[in-house]
Formats: sequence, structure tokens, C-alpha cells
Amino acid sequence: MQYFILAFALSLVATYAVKKFAERAGIVDRPDEKVKKHKKAVPLLGGLAIFLSFWLVVAYLAFFTNLFGANLQPQKLIMVFIASVPLMIIGYFDDKHKLPAVWRLGLSAVCVLLLVLGGLGLNKITNPFGGVLYLDFWQINLGFLGYFSLVSGSLVFLWIIGMMYTTKILDGLDGLSTGIASIASFMIFFIANGERWHQPDVALLSLVFAGACLGFLVFNFYPAKIFLGEGGSLFVGFMLGVLSVISGGKIATALLVMAVPILDLARVVFVRARKGQSIFKGDREHMHFRLLDLGFSHRQTVLLYYTIAFIFGITTLFFQSIQKLFALAVLLALMCLFGFWLGKKE
Repeated sequence: MQYFILAFALSLVATYAVKKFAERAGIVDRPDEKVKKHKKAVPLLGGLAIFLSFWLVVAYLAFFTNLFGANLQPQKLIMVFIASVPLMIIGYFDDKHKLPAVWRLGLSAVCVLLLVLGGLGLNKITNPFGGVLYLDFWQINLGFLGYFSLVSGSLVFLWIIGMMYTTKILDGLDGLSTGIASIASFMIFFIANGERWHQPDVALLSLVFAGACLGFLVFNFYPAKIFLGEGGSLFVGFMLGVLSVISGGKIATALLVMAVPILDLARVVFVRARKGQSIFKGDREHMHFRLLDLGFSHRQTVLLYYTIAFIFGITTLFFQSIQKLFALAVLLALMCLFGFWLGKKE
């Protein structure tokens, strides 16, 4: 618990410092009365505070304690750190100069690809209908990098990219992205710390990440005094994706917590493609914006998302694989009904 408190405290201090730097450097997000409806310019680069506080605590744990064990060797954490650094660099330049959306996607994909080629993967996942599904086939020899499993690597790559862009979309409302990321981190902590899996090192890493996110959330909850920025919104999803993989494939846990925004992202991409619009186009089609347009307050919308994420996250602590699949199916049906209802209103 002391390392959670340390990450939280460092994040508070770092967020305040980054806020002052962004204000002086003029790296701010200005309202446009269309999608961005905040009343004044708000500093960006907030994700840098989460990044710094998280990795400072992790570095101390990795090199000055013996709390990281078989699941989290220092070399694996170094690999994750190296892949995450370019995300913050991309984010800085995007916050300052607004890079084209295709550039951001391409550079983000390269970061995740480096991580996957570096060895982050899944050998197996739980089969909802019983047993396990092995993914370590169709391997390619990459020389000094070792063997790369095409199936496992592709799934991990798509999963992390999907998580990154889900948290990026959630950053449209104050406190939404980091709040849900904190809930997901806590759920991974509880599962990894349980008797069934017993991964205390992974649990500790999840707790430190939750602390870093919550420290930032103090400044980011409505009305936000600072935003995550491009790098921060991508980094939060990146780490959630990584945590769910290195914890032995807790993908179902992260998926249920993030199910509503993930399904909403899929719905919006489908709607834009059907209308012949760019899938990178910014608009108010996402569910959280539509709830605001329907009369929900900013806080009500964010707290509704928190509640849904918490309820379905709690189910992962008790449900078996087939029950988790059923819960996901229920959410999918509800999202389809919501999309149909929106279409009828239009």
C-alpha cells in the first residue's frame, strides 16, 4: 500500500509541475464550441505526470527491492518502458503542433510492434467452453530476437492498439479515461493478488499504476484543470493493455471494464464508415457526447461510466470464463439497442 500512496503523491506533485510548464509553454487545448466545449484554454501534457510518477516508483521497486518476481523481470519492464517513451514524445509534438491522425496511428503502431517483437505475448488463453487455447504456433525465427508467434503477436498487437485508442476516445470528458483506467487497474490487482493466480508482483504493478492515475485524476476530474493530452491518453491505454497481458492474459477482466467504450468505439467507426466519413474524424457521435446532448450533466455521464465499469469489473472477480462471455454478450446487446435508439431519434 505504501507504494500506491507514493505513486499517488508523486503524481499529484508531477501533475502540478506539468500544468505550470504547459501553461508557460502555451501547450493548451482551446475550446471550439463543437467537440471541445470547455470554457477556457486548459493545459495539456498531463499524461507526462502519470508516466513519470509510475516509472519512478517502478524503477525503485525493480532495482532496489525484491518485490518483483517471476512474472516481472527487470528486462521485461525495461522493454515496456522503452516502447512507452516514444508515445510521450509523439504526444508532446501532437499537443504542441497537431500531427496528422495517420501519423499518430502509424507511430503508435510502431511502438507496440517493438514491444511485441521484444517478446511480449500470450502462450495461451482460457477457453470459455473449457480448457485452454494455445497460441504459440506459426512461429517465425527473428534471429537474436528469438521466435515470434504470428498468432499470439498479432492478437497482442491488436489488443494494445485497441486499448490505446479506446482510452484516447474516453479522454473526451474530464476524468473519464483515467477514472476507468484506475478501476481496471484495481480489478487486475484484486485478481492477480488472489489465491487462484497469486501474482503479487503483477498486483503491485497494477496498484502503482492505479495510484499514478488517481493522483492525476485529482486535477483532471470535472472541471478539469489539466488534460491528459495525446501522449497521456495513449499511454494509459498502452499500460492497461500491457498489464492485462503480463498478468497471464487477464484480457477478459480489462475487456469487461472497458466494454462499453470499446463497443462504442466500434459503433462509431461503423457509423462513420457507412456515411463515407473518415474514421479519424472528430465529432460528437460517441456515447458520452450523446448522453450530454440528451441532457445528462458532465458529472452524471462520467459517474455513469464509472458505475458500469465497476459493476462489470466486479463480476470478473466471481464469474467463470463462460459467465464473463455471457456478461459481454449482454453488454453488446445493450449497446446495439442504444445505437438503434439513437438512429431512431435522428
